[in-house]
Amino acid sequence: MTEISVDRIEMLAISIVVLYVGVFLNRKIRFLADNFIPAAVTGGLLFSVLVLIGRDVLDVSLDFDMQLRDLLLLVFFSTVGLSVRFETLKTGGRTLLLLVVAAGIFLFLQNSVSVGIALLLGADPVYGLMAGSISFAGGHGTAIAWGSEFEASGLENASSIGLAFATFGLVAGGLVGGPIARRLIKRFHVDTTPAAPEPHSPVEHAQPVEEVEQEDEHAWLSSVMLALLLLALCVSLGEVVNRFISGYGLMLPGFLTAMFVGILISNLIGVLKQSAARQTIDRFGTVSLQIFLAMSMMTVQLWTLGGALRAIVLVLIAQVLLMTAFAMLVVFFVAGRDYDAVVIAAGFSGLGLGATPVAIANMNALTTHYGPSPKALLLVPLVGAFFIDLLNAGTIQFFLRVLH
Repeated sequence: MTEISVDRIEMLAISIVVLYVGVFLNRKIRFLADNFIPAAVTGGLLFSVLVLIGRDVLDVSLDFDMQLRDLLLLVFFSTVGLSVRFETLKTGGRTLLLLVVAAGIFLFLQNSVSVGIALLLGADPVYGLMAGSISFAGGHGTAIAWGSEFEASGLENASSIGLAFATFGLVAGGLVGGPIARRLIKRFHVDTTPAAPEPHSPVEHAQPVEEVEQEDEHAWLSSVMLALLLLALCVSLGEVVNRFISGYGLMLPGFLTAMFVGILISNLIGVLKQSAARQTIDRFGTVSLQIFLAMSMMTVQLWTLGGALRAIVLVLIAQVLLMTAFAMLVVFFVAGRDYDAVVIAAGFSGLGLGATPVAIANMNALTTHYGPSPKALLLVPLVGAFFIDLLNAGTIQFFLRVLH
């Protein structure tokens, strides 16, 4: 098989084209727009199919350089942190606790469903764990880690099966969040009207057009430079914090520490009171998120699905039904039954079936259409990046003890 390396610059160019294709298809196909399917999912999956065809028909594979994608994730969560105030954290504290409890309950149900299906099919129930929270809520990394452990204990092809479920979960997670949100909005008549912007103060004295344009140019350059400085501080200091706490045995994702640094900066200094700086930071966040999501979805390895397709379809149907019911009947209610709750439910569905990037994609598709939800963009990544991994580890150990 011929392998073609795709470097960072080529990856960036391709991802932008993929985004344009996704936006175009979402505008032309009403089903995609009505159900808030993210453009990155639409374009990324189409690209993944083309990569699969190239692999099977032309015997050509692509090796992607993912360093830029990882940096874009750090930048996006830095913008999230820079937009958060401690007042937001206080108001979201109770909801965060309820979401963590809900996540623990969901992980138990997710494993119960998959283990039950494995027993019905006459398979080793440990395969059910691989088709449960290990691969879906845990993602590819967790699937590889536990798959290797199970293979060492004699469970054949555990890693391959886990990767197949994790891959299909990414796809499913990006497809169900929008329809869930649409159903919640219609069923409960949720008010999705964005808050009205604050009126500008009237100008007392008129200025010449040339002078205003010059001031606007200087203000724009100043806001861009300030935004770049703050984002660079978040990413670099987040890495310093990560290295420091890792020395004490505590491992956190890099984007989580970057977000925490952003929260501290935004609450310690007053420069973010400038509306121009906030708007510029938001734009950096939007661009970095869209490109990151496109890169994530276009590199989904669809060929890993073939070996366990029949079992995947059965388990996936059950897991999607469980996720839909749980998001609508539990997550939406514990999150407050408002617009933020709708966005959180959509994000949670991506989290439970796929991974944090899928949750972000679901939430971004909604907030782009209706308006921002800082509460959702803060709480869902916190649950997905930190708490759910701890809960998942405990849930897996519990089921292993029961099954053995």
